[in-house]
Amino acid sequence: MSIHPTAIVASTAVIPESCTVGPWCTVGPDVVLGEGCELVSHVVLDGHLRAGDRNRFYSFACVGVAPQDLKYRGEATGVTMGGDNTIRECVTISRGTTGGGGTTLIGSHCLIMAYTHIGHDSVIGSHCILANGATLAGHVTVEDYATVGALCPVHQFCRIGKHSYIGGGTTITQDVLPFSLTSAKREVHAYSMNRVGLERQGFSRERVRAIHHAYRLLLAGKLNISQAITRLREEGIESEDVQYLVDFIEKAERGIIR
Repeated sequence: MSIHPTAIVASTAVIPESCTVGPWCTVGPDVVLGEGCELVSHVVLDGHLRAGDRNRFYSFACVGVAPQDLKYRGEATGVTMGGDNTIRECVTISRGTTGGGGTTLIGSHCLIMAYTHIGHDSVIGSHCILANGATLAGHVTVEDYATVGALCPVHQFCRIGKHSYIGGGTTITQDVLPFSLTSAKREVHAYSMNRVGLERQGFSRERVRAIHHAYRLLLAGKLNISQAITRLREEGIESEDVQYLVDFIEKAERGIIR
């Protein structure tokens, strides 16, 4: 067993010799780890945590910590997870509550990215991906092979169906259909040039005027992007800033926001 001398491991914790506990980790008295688990550094494992084989916990992950529930009074609840999961930096996984069954469940082969929160009594299937900053309230169910995009809040008691994909930044307040692509509308526009920012960076009036003219053609006129670029070229592009703008647009592989 490899336990760094700065780690604090309770004497009753069960840690096989094949595990690695890195510097400044804290492992509570009721934690049981499977074979080949790794705690990179500054990891907190607490509560009645049962983790399968080959789970990897990255720095500042907190798993099995007390639920963020005002009704919780220190009951002996926990987290149970399968094997081969990756728990990235600053992930928080709360243990269950007595009112919700007492256990938060995580399957196997999941990728739980940085800053994700999994609330108490949630049930996460296997082969799931929870992207950076996904925020699951208590009692949420995520079925097998589902993906929850970055910065997605999920309301308590919602279910995410199998093989579904939720686009980043989508607020979930109802169940998500299995096999679906679900996303919030993305009506994002470029409204104008960043005049104040350019002036603060010392752009001359001539430079600002040239960029402003290009933006009027690109955004405010009735021309599409190709027509606007053609018009700029016909007028003769003398400004390096406008030339950079045109080159940027022409190299866009996913289109531009306008």
